Amino acid sequence: MCFFHLSERAIARHEVREIEQRHTMDGTKDVVLDESDDVVIIYNRVPKTASTSFTNIAYDLCGKNKYHVLHINTTKNNPVMSLQDQVRFVKNVTSWKEMKPGFYHGHVAFLDFTKFGGKKKPIYINVIRDPIERLVSYYYFLRFGDDYRPGLRRRKQGDKKTFDECVSFAGSDCAAEKLWLQIPFFCGHNSECWNVGSRWALEQAKYNLINEYLLVGVTEELEDFIMMLEAALPRFFRGAAELYRTGKKSHLRKTSEKKPPTKESIAKLQQSDIWKMENEFYEFALEQFQFIRAHAVREKDGELYLLAQNFFYEKIYPKMN
Repeated sequence: MCFFHLSERAIARHEVREIEQRHTMDGTKDVVLDESDDVVIIYNRVPKTASTSFTNIAYDLCGKNKYHVLHINTTKNNPVMSLQDQVRFVKNVTSWKEMKPGFYHGHVAFLDFTKFGGKKKPIYINVIRDPIERLVSYYYFLRFGDDYRPGLRRRKQGDKKTFDECVSFAGSDCAAEKLWLQIPFFCGHNSECWNVGSRWALEQAKYNLINEYLLVGVTEELEDFIMMLEAALPRFFRGAAELYRTGKKSHLRKTSEKKPPTKESIAKLQQSDIWKMENEFYEFALEQFQFIRAHAVREKDGELYLLAQNFFYEKIYPKMN
């Protein structure tokens, strides 16, 4: 079984079980994990960046590669946790040995584990998208849903107004402020992260992307992102690239009734300082991703292939007899 629903109730049950175990007369031995199993990946997924497509791969592989997948389901999809929930979450991720190796995913802002005295930090990964394309996708998703759960009634269902019409009438759902999402997701749980248009938040998001994330891909080049993850973390992603190319689930979720915006609508949004900052962050992430990819793969006859190990050791002393 590799799917677990990580809700407040589940956390409470886990904490109760820990207390019961401590008070058992004969006790239980601690779970001893191999180093390769004492690993946790957190994918704090940004909405409408192909996150469901990527997460489906983790679900498809977890049984074969023997790891656990846990969905972080926050109330009303609030990406900011209360302080007490932050403590609970860090405790579970670091000490829940039965759930290791683990792949956690959910719409949650970056959380700095070092603030809580954790002994071992998780591996963060993420995917981001062109900010206007992400907003347009989300706009239509709220109205028409997708082919993942077509029967589910969405919040704006029944509203037939196109994105272009929304922009022309200066509607709230297509306002530039709605672009402010990828920066705060990477910035984290500080109040300034959610101050729309904050230059400090942008710089903090860049810092975290470089220093706290193993790899951040882009929606437009998702296959390359998956291929590099498989090379770097085969314990989790062995077989992921082939599954993405041939599997049906990986391409499952597509927003229905989406109409590309006109050049006029795009130009209007691009006048905003908020778009300029979100786009600066996106371009920063894209450049970093392409830099990593350039040092990891090569193209031959139209196909990408991973470079073999390109370092070795020499002059090893003292000499072995």
